[in-house]
Amino acid sequence: MGVWHRRSKRTPTGARLKKFRSKRKFEMGRTPTETLIGEQKLLVIDSKGARKKTPALRVTYANVTDPKKNQTFRAKILDVEKNPANMDYQRRKVITRGTIIKTSKGRAKVTSRPGQDGILNAVLI
Repeated sequence: MGVWHRRSKRTPTGARLKKFRSKRKFEMGRTPTETLIGEQKLLVIDSKGARKKTPALRVTYANVTDPKKNQTFRAKILDVEKNPANMDYQRRKVITRGTIIKTSKGRAKVTSRPGQDGILNAVLI
């Protein structure tokens, strides 16, 4: 069953809106890609036009930037410490943007969207 983007059934003033057409495929959404720690696994999804999206289902390494030295290196992800987006994500170790992860180089905050981009970038904190 599909997930649909829909407009509000009410106007800004509170008046009720009538349905003016049936659902269209381009209005369809997707269930969220919940990126976990594990052996790298990407998914290829058709996008509008000739584009493809590659969300990451599992990741092992992150591109970690040290802002003091202005250097970026590849670090192994050891654990998910905190996910402010959702308490359930924190318990299930789901990685989203803003998640605090423990890497081989130290604690880092995720700056990319691995469920959208397929890559995990982070900054040391």
